[in-house]
Amino acid sequence: MNGVRTRRRTAEESRGEERQQLMNGNGKVHGPTGRRRESLPTENIFLFYPNLIGYSRIVLAVASLYYMPLHPRTCSLLYSISCLLDALDGVAARRFEQSTRFGAVLDMVTDRCTTACLLVFLSSAWPRWALLFQGLISVDLASHYMHMYATLTMAGSGQSHKKIDQSRSRLLYLYYNNKTVLFLFCAFNEVFFIALYLLSFSSPILSPSLLQPLPNNSPIGSSAQPGSPAHPIPSTLFASPYSAGALELARANKMDSTWPWIIAGVSFPVMAGKQFLNIVQLVKASRWLAEGDAEMRRKQGLPRKRK
Repeated sequence: MNGVRTRRRTAEESRGEERQQLMNGNGKVHGPTGRRRESLPTENIFLFYPNLIGYSRIVLAVASLYYMPLHPRTCSLLYSISCLLDALDGVAARRFEQSTRFGAVLDMVTDRCTTACLLVFLSSAWPRWALLFQGLISVDLASHYMHMYATLTMAGSGQSHKKIDQSRSRLLYLYYNNKTVLFLFCAFNEVFFIALYLLSFSSPILSPSLLQPLPNNSPIGSSAQPGSPAHPIPSTLFASPYSAGALELARANKMDSTWPWIIAGVSFPVMAGKQFLNIVQLVKASRWLAEGDAEMRRKQGLPRKRK
């Protein structure tokens, strides 16, 4: 028995000496792991190439919102470039090995905010359809928030919201894991709303009273068509009829609605599919969270039997 105790004590002392050799006076490791950590350069996540692309998307989106009320061509161009850069940041992340959780959240938040801002404008352009646009905003925000929260809570903090288990939803698995499908659904969804935005300037069918001033004797707040917003007289908007804003307003009145109608018709089925996927994502995330809650309550012995 004494021999066993002696061997154990000797082994513990030798391990203690090895640990002491790996540590210096300040408690820093001298082994290979410590040298590797000290040799790695300090990185600034905020200056990664994909995140810089994300910042440029925000700048372009804000610029498009500035031109949105009266400059449909400029706004559409800036908004489209911002959306196209959404695909470029993912390519840059893979190319330079700079995929980060901050970049993923920045990308998703930018997408949600820009789409919501455009739908808010469409709600003001067509008050009759405001409830529909508000519903689209709500479903989009709720489904992505629930999906992100469910992924972080149930799958762990290191799990990406784009890594979907096929057993949970084949549709979402195809949507997030096939880059072509993901790009087409996101692109055509935005294209449809851009087409609606252009139609708000060019289609007398959808907006008969669009940008048409009311007579001078019309009461304040009235409109040429029930449900349409009141359009102020151009002279109240611009001091000079030859100013840049007044000329842009005149050009907007003369826009041809043929191409916006074609684009809207082609992209509508994909947009509708995207909204269906949002609903599926919301339902699946809710069920996943409910399963986690039920499992947690089971481990806690709930509900307790009443005496």
